[in-house]
Amino acid sequence: MQSRTPASRTGRPRSAAADAAILAATRQALVELGWSKLTLGDVAVRAGVAKTTLYRRWAGKNELVVDAVAELFDELSLPDRGSLAADIEGVVLQFAAILARPEARSGLMAVVAEATRDDLLRERIRASIVERQKRLVLAGRARAQERGELPPQPDAEAAARTVDLIFDMVAGAVVHRTLVSAEPADEEWAHGFTRVLLSGLAAAPGAV
Repeated sequence: MQSRTPASRTGRPRSAAADAAILAATRQALVELGWSKLTLGDVAVRAGVAKTTLYRRWAGKNELVVDAVAELFDELSLPDRGSLAADIEGVVLQFAAILARPEARSGLMAVVAEATRDDLLRERIRASIVERQKRLVLAGRARAQERGELPPQPDAEAAARTVDLIFDMVAGAVVHRTLVSAEPADEEWAHGFTRVLLSGLAAAPGAV
């Protein structure tokens, strides 16, 4: 089943307060009702808005849940912890903490499952979550280059491929660890993972 893409609209500008209330209500409903029982009508009641308000903003439940989960990942930050390794560990632990939240866990797994048969939904996940969070890789790499920990990459295409690869490795590992294996991504695991990521298996004995 294909999702409808959001249509361009004219008229009154969207209310940021209404959007925030709707996304918060969506996450609350995910925790209390689960994916299968969540409806836009229930979200509208919880958010204190008309159901038509939701449909003016989102085509359906899939898109709404993606945006509600994406807002959680926007909380990720890259504080300067003094080294590339420490910066990576900090982001990994933040990411794992977000995935430990019931609303993030249930929402992300639900939309990923739906996206296996919905190409437009997969694109929305990529745009709203994946591409937005690559900002962390870009910022981390730039900071590490300024410190002299990483060499510059003058080739723009190669640099973009590196960003994609780093993001896939970090996000894939944390999602698998927390949601598939259901194991803790704690400080010890984050430290071992970072050593392997930066040094490679052969150069990091005992890291895993």
